Amino acid sequence: MAHQKWWRFKITMSTGIDKEVDFVELRDIASDVAKQTSQYIIQESREVVPHGIKSSSTDYVTEIDKRAEMLIVDLIKDSRPHDGFLGEEGTSQNSRSNVQWVIDPIDGTTNFIYGHSGFGPSIAAKVEGRIVAGAVADSSRGEVFDAAEGHGARCNGERISITKLATLETALVATGFSYISSDRAVQAKMLLDLIPSVADIRRMGSAAIDLCSVAKGRVDAFFETGLNEWDFAAGMLIASEAGAKVQSIGDFGGKNLTLAVNPSIERQFRDLLDSAVLNIN
Repeated sequence: MAHQKWWRFKITMSTGIDKEVDFVELRDIASDVAKQTSQYIIQESREVVPHGIKSSSTDYVTEIDKRAEMLIVDLIKDSRPHDGFLGEEGTSQNSRSNVQWVIDPIDGTTNFIYGHSGFGPSIAAKVEGRIVAGAVADSSRGEVFDAAEGHGARCNGERISITKLATLETALVATGFSYISSDRAVQAKMLLDLIPSVADIRRMGSAAIDLCSVAKGRVDAFFETGLNEWDFAAGMLIASEAGAKVQSIGDFGGKNLTLAVNPSIERQFRDLLDSAVLNIN
């Protein structure tokens, strides 16, 4: 069928050997590793204490973040020793196979530290610069979302897709805030324009899980500026494969914008965002 042409992607390894990359195989690796890492995070949660800060005084990192990233890398290497890695906690290894894994060991670290729901690992596989497979675990719910390009999205192995029709007035919208105080002020001003036009806003603290919530139909749209690739790589693919309209815009009011939205309100919601950012600038 039409989707099948994307199932396998032929690459040439640095050894000169041709090898086909199976997107479903990459998805299954990501999903299994996300599940194992999620179990590790929950098991170690009694030890959680802030170990340091990253970009600002509100951007926490724990020792468990670092150990979880090492675990993810080790587990993937067991299956794919030649792949490369890019991780939030500093892992950076070049690929010898043209497959690179983009990792956030715990997206939603602040939730994790404070005992709130909404945290877990995000793992995406990139081939020739394109995200083709990925998984996100919501450790607090015991859910693992995954997707492979052209093969749809799943939650705990069951296919998920966006089926309901939304309207802007009844839309539940998720967003997040930067760790930089000046950016947070701009984001708050944008919300002042958005809130009167939608049903409500949710700020749950994990972009990866918010994107999966769009895929699952728990929210009708998600947007956030200033995200890093490891925050959205797996989640955007999952949302897209579930039928969401997704965009990554390089310059939206001077920041990058990550957007996933129910297709029935795509145009209206994008117009609303454009209007909000114009009012700020």
